[in-house]
Amino acid sequence: MQVVSIISTKGGVGKTTTAANLGGFAADSGLRVLLLDLDVQPTLSSYFTLTERAPAGIYEMLAYNEQRAEQLVSHTAIAGLDLVLSNDDRGELNTLLLHAPDGRLRLRHLVPTLAPRYDLLLIDTQGARSVLLEMAVLASDLALSPVTPEILAARELRRGTLQLIEDIAPYRHLGIEPPPLHLLINRVHSVSSNARLIQQALRQVFQGQSGVRVLDTDVPAIEAYPRAATQGLPVHRVEYRQPAGRSAPAALDTMRALAGELFPAWHERFALVTGRGSTGGVGRGQRA
Repeated sequence: MQVVSIISTKGGVGKTTTAANLGGFAADSGLRVLLLDLDVQPTLSSYFTLTERAPAGIYEMLAYNEQRAEQLVSHTAIAGLDLVLSNDDRGELNTLLLHAPDGRLRLRHLVPTLAPRYDLLLIDTQGARSVLLEMAVLASDLALSPVTPEILAARELRRGTLQLIEDIAPYRHLGIEPPPLHLLINRVHSVSSNARLIQQALRQVFQGQSGVRVLDTDVPAIEAYPRAATQGLPVHRVEYRQPAGRSAPAALDTMRALAGELFPAWHERFALVTGRGSTGGVGRGQRA
C-alpha cells in the first residue's frame, strides 16, 4: 500500500481538492483507495456522498487505537473509494497526541492494519504546523505539497513545510526516513506572466535539493474544480474533454498526468480512465 500525505503549513492551497480528485481518479482506475481526513475542518469528509457511514472516525482511530474497519471506514458513492471521517470536533487530538509517548508515530503503527485492504492511502491534513501534521508525514511514503504560484506562498513553503521536513529528520535514529517531498504547483493562471515567472523560480530554487522535487504536472485554475466539488464528483468525471478555445488541458488529462507522475507503476491503468467512471481494471478484491 502506498501512503501519501497531502501537506502544507499554509491553508487554502488546495490540499483537500487534491486529495479528493486524486483519490477519485485512482479509484476509477480500479485501485482500492482510502481517504483519511485529519483536518479539524472536515471538508474532505463531506466532499463525496456516503453510501454507508461508519459509527466512528479519526478520533476513535487515534485516541483509542481502533482498528476495526467496520467501525472506522465509511463508503463513498465512488466505487473503490472509502473514507475515515474527521470527527475531532473539539480539536482534542493534537493535545492528546502531544502528550502521548507514541503520539507522532501512532498513525505509522496503525497503517499496517489497513494495508491488506487498500492499494493507496491519501491523508488530508490541516493547514498549520501541528503534531497531527508531523504524525501524517512520519506515516507516509511520500509527502505531496500543493503550492500556489505566488511569491508569498513560495516563502511560506520554505519557512513552514520544508522546515517541518527538516525538523523530523532526527527520527532517522529510529530507522524512520522522512519521505520525499513533491511540490505541486496549483491553480496556475495560464495568462499570468507573474505566475509563470514564479513557476520557473520555484523549479530553480529547488533544483538539485535533496528530497524535494517540483512536479512537471501543474494544475490550472479552471472552473471545473469548484464545479466538481459542488457536484461531489472527482473532477475528471466533470471535465473529460478540453473546451474549445482554452489552452489549459482537460481536467481528466491533468489528473492522469499527475497520478502517472506520482505513481508510475500504475501508469497503464491510469491511461484507461475515461472520465465516465471505473475502468474495471484489476478486481476490487485483488492486489494491484
